[in-house]
Order: sequence, then structure tokens, then C-alpha cells
Amino acid sequence: MPIGKVKWYDADKGFGFVTNPGDEDVYVNKSVLPDGVEELEQGQRIEFDFAAGRRGPQALRVKVLDSPKRRSTSQRKPDELASMLSDVLTVIETQIQPPLASGRYPDRKEARQVAEILRAVAKELDA
Repeated sequence: MPIGKVKWYDADKGFGFVTNPGDEDVYVNKSVLPDGVEELEQGQRIEFDFAAGRRGPQALRVKVLDSPKRRSTSQRKPDELASMLSDVLTVIETQIQPPLASGRYPDRKEARQVAEILRAVAKELDA
């Protein structure tokens, strides 16, 4: 059984590709992952059997050799994040809440900017 590294894997879509030493990349579907494994991480080493499929080689069985490395994606210190949240609340209270309270939506440009900021803060909190 060849040993390859995960090039990429999209857990939402349920598939990805693994390098195959000396040959073309191998398609890996969620259905061939071992019990208890929900997704693969980029760079993770796996052992696999494969067969030719309609669009190229496809993995039939997968054995995970490396445990996924959890890396912190948070780029900000807690005090910086606290300051960001304070600023976001101020913007919401002064620019977003008043139009909503008067029965209309805020300007599209402002709403998009605030939504983008909220997504960034949520990503930091989720890291």
C-alpha cells in the first residue's frame, strides 16, 4: 500500500486529494475514511489502496498514519480581541442600531463593512 500526503481535503464537500509517489494524485472520498475520522488535514500522511476510476485513481481504503496537527489560527492576544469587541459594539450601537430602531435597514455599504468585521471577530473567537 502506498503512503501519501494529503494535498487538500474539504470536509464540507466530503472529498480531497492525496499525493501518490511516482504517479498521479489519488481522489479520496469521505466514505473510505476509517471509523471515527471525519476529515483529513493538509500534509497528513496516510496509507491507502487505490483503483482506477472514471476520472483517475480513487482510494479504496485509507489508514491514517499521522494524527492531525491542531494549530492555533488566532492571531490576536486576548486584550487586543477585547479592544476589537469594544470597538465593534460601539459601531453597532452608533451606526447599525439607530436605523434598525427607526424601522429601516442601514446603508448597504456600512452593513457589509460591519458584517465583515463581525465575521473576522467570530473567526478569532472560534480559533
